[in-house]
Amino acid sequence: PIPKVMSYQRPDGSTSADADGLAIAPGVLRFDEVRAGEVTHALRFTLKCTTDMYVHPATHQAVPGGCNPSDGPPMGARVRLKADYDISSLSESAQVVLRGMKKYGMILADNGSNFYFQGQANPGWTEDDIEPLKGVPASAFEVLQMPPLMQ
Repeated sequence: PIPKVMSYQRPDGSTSADADGLAIAPGVLRFDEVRAGEVTHALRFTLKCTTDMYVHPATHQAVPGGCNPSDGPPMGARVRLKADYDISSLSESAQVVLRGMKKYGMILADNGSNFYFQGQANPGWTEDDIEPLKGVPASAFEVLQMPPLMQ
């Protein structure tokens, strides 16, 4: 089963600071969790092209910009790093993040750069934390079964 994103959900049709209607902070990668060795939640991510629909846990869609909306997934779509994607050669901190992506995945939260997810602002982040993650291709992820589309 997929863990709940949060205990409070906005009503369908409600937006937030994120296009998907979810709170931003619960989906941001935190420095302390990476240093502790475990990410225990889904991360929010963005894509350039999305459709004008959403699936739960999202409660709102984004207005597609500069693309054909029939080509994109809905807000709230969930992806997970494939279990067999080899992370053994990456830095320890990158492995922590990617193990979290294998277990909890990521939730499509807004339009933006393709497969962009964000980490908490912290001066402690290093190139070893960040650079290896940039090399993970979109093809390393699988889309999880989606609930019914909402509009």
